[in-house]
Amino acid sequence: MKKIKQSWAEPYKIKMVELLKMTTVAQRKKALKEAGYNTFLLKSEDVYIDLLTDSGTSAMSDRQWAGMMMGDEAYAGSRNFYHLEDVVKEVYGYKYLIPTHQGRGAENILSKILIKKGDIIPGNMYFTTTRLHQELAGGKFEDVIIDEAHDSESNFPFKGNVDLNKLKSLIKKYGAPKIPYVSMATSVNMAGGQPISMKNLKELRALTKKHHIKIIHDMTRVAENAYFIQQKEKGYADRSIKSIVKEICSLTDGATMSAKKDALVNIGGFLAVNDYDVYEEARNMVVVYEGLHTYGGLAGRDMEAMAIGIKESVADEHIKARIGQVIYLGEKMMQYGVPIVQPIGGHGIFVDAKKFLPHIPQDQFPAQTLAAEMYLDSGVRTMERGVVSAGRKANGDNYYPKLELVRFTIPRRVYTQAHMDVIAESAARVYERRDSIKGMKMVYEPKYLRFFQARFEKL
Repeated sequence: MKKIKQSWAEPYKIKMVELLKMTTVAQRKKALKEAGYNTFLLKSEDVYIDLLTDSGTSAMSDRQWAGMMMGDEAYAGSRNFYHLEDVVKEVYGYKYLIPTHQGRGAENILSKILIKKGDIIPGNMYFTTTRLHQELAGGKFEDVIIDEAHDSESNFPFKGNVDLNKLKSLIKKYGAPKIPYVSMATSVNMAGGQPISMKNLKELRALTKKHHIKIIHDMTRVAENAYFIQQKEKGYADRSIKSIVKEICSLTDGATMSAKKDALVNIGGFLAVNDYDVYEEARNMVVVYEGLHTYGGLAGRDMEAMAIGIKESVADEHIKARIGQVIYLGEKMMQYGVPIVQPIGGHGIFVDAKKFLPHIPQDQFPAQTLAAEMYLDSGVRTMERGVVSAGRKANGDNYYPKLELVRFTIPRRVYTQAHMDVIAESAARVYERRDSIKGMKMVYEPKYLRFFQARFEKL
């Protein structure tokens, strides 16, 4: 008898719905022009399916909403802080916790504590806010990710891995005292949500220990990374997501967390460390930049929702369905011939804009152009991850990353499989008319993180 395939399914049922506004092409054309062809500047009410980001856009569970009613809004010593602290120790294993309003609050404090002017910070591909905080503190980011990460067609399963030879070269060139820490991200965002392997992380830990260099973990999507280790790395198939997550964290010295992703909340983050001296300094600085060390810019109810969300995020059935939906969309796009980053990553589909629009040079912003065309076609909002996001060097020249991508980011527990079909079909329609699409020029550029607020005009 032929074995029948067993599909994944959502481990939840829908209890409430939010009605969406349906728009016409004419309405979208007007909205897009008013937004300067930047999807970040579109009004949410004009968007049908919102794939701009998975940050703070997830649907909270009934338990999280119930937890919100348990918010202790005391200025100091909120019981929700102590619950969150206990959960972070239990699930992630870090000793000390500093809550922050979101991940970049933790990056700011950490960078001010650990980085001195002239320091070098190696990392497995930059992330926008992380690199900016490192630079504002006087450091310089150096990419030490493996070369496969810059190749959208490579099917290497762990494209988030650190190239240890690149890191050794930096240590030799600058000296270990000039490297305060290695910035190690799980599920590398700018590479397409690509994971780091446990084997590579263990080798990285051994190398950094030898040279007395810390590893700071960008753990925004650590549970998604754990899923790929479970599915693809030898020796982990029978391990739970929760146990793999804890092992990953045990190989690092501290972490910054944007809880708006994995932890299933709409706002929140934290800095977690094992070094008491770093914790003591962070506890002092958080009062200046965020709020008292027992709330860090968050309401008590936010911390309670985060504590519950962290536990839900490492449940095997949750993460299987979450990544299953992403894989479904990616496979659907590939069936239509749409060029995407392979293998499919954890939090979204990354379309290769260079291959999608090969006739548009990178200085005419092909990824920004494609994101605008997607919205125009169907009201689906995506975002650019290419030359606009990469920003400028200190001398004013643009960074030109090898990857020029459009990110179709899937919020957790929000959209259905039918929505995935609509998205894939829209991408296919735009792909069919790709030869008629023209690039854009930038007409307004803010000082920092220009992709949020830059404005464009069609050429």
